[in-house]
Amino acid sequence: MTTLEWIAAVAIIIGILQAIIIAVDVCRAPQSMWIMNVTWPITGLYMPLIGFWLYFKIGRKDGGHQHAHHEEGMHHTHKPFWQSVIVSTSHCGGGCSIGDLIGAPLVFFAGWTLAGSMLLADYATEFILAYIIGIAFQFYGMRNKEKPLGEELKNAVKADTWSLISFEIGMFGWMALTHYVLFIQPPHPDSLVFWFMMQVAMMIGFGTSMPANWFLLRKGIKHAM
Repeated sequence: MTTLEWIAAVAIIIGILQAIIIAVDVCRAPQSMWIMNVTWPITGLYMPLIGFWLYFKIGRKDGGHQHAHHEEGMHHTHKPFWQSVIVSTSHCGGGCSIGDLIGAPLVFFAGWTLAGSMLLADYATEFILAYIIGIAFQFYGMRNKEKPLGEELKNAVKADTWSLISFEIGMFGWMALTHYVLFIQPPHPDSLVFWFMMQVAMMIGFGTSMPANWFLLRKGIKHAM
C-alpha cells in the first residue's frame, strides 16, 4: 500500500468507528429532534476526529447541554448562534452525504456517463439523490402536523435548497480537482483513496455550506436545531 492508501485506510476506519460510537450514544440518549439521531453518526463517518468532537461538544444531548422545547410545532434551542449554525449545517450535510454515498458507487458500477463523462453522471446522480434526501431530512426535521402537507414541503424546500446547493458546490469542486488535477488516473469507488477523497469533499462541502446556513438561520428561513 502507498502512503496515501494508508492515510485513507486510517481516516476511513476512524470515520466508521466514530459513526458506530455516536450511533450507540444516540440510542442511549436520543436527540430532541429525531432526524439528528441519523445526522450525527453520518457526520462522524465523513469527519474523522472533527465530527466526534462536534458531536460530544455540541450535539450530544447531555454533553452538548441541549435545552430544547417545542412550541406550536416549532423546535427551539438555547444554543449559542454559532453552534446552531454548525448543527444546521450538519443536518444539511447528513442528507447530502447519504445521496453522495449512494450515487457515486451506483454510477461507477452501472457504468453511467453523461455527455461521455462519468464525472458529470456523478454530479447529476448525486445531486438528485442528495436533493431528495436532503429535503426529506429538512421536512421531517421541521414537520408541523398542524400545517398542511404542501405548505410544510414548500417550507422544507425553501429552507434547505440553498444550503444543499452550497454543500454540493464545495464537494463537486473537490471532486473535479481529484478528477482532473490531483491524480493521473482518478480513484474509483472500489478503492480506499476514493472514499478518503469523498471524506475530504464532504468536509469542504460542510465548510461552503456554513455561510448559507448562517444566513438562512439569521433570516429565520431555517429554524435553530
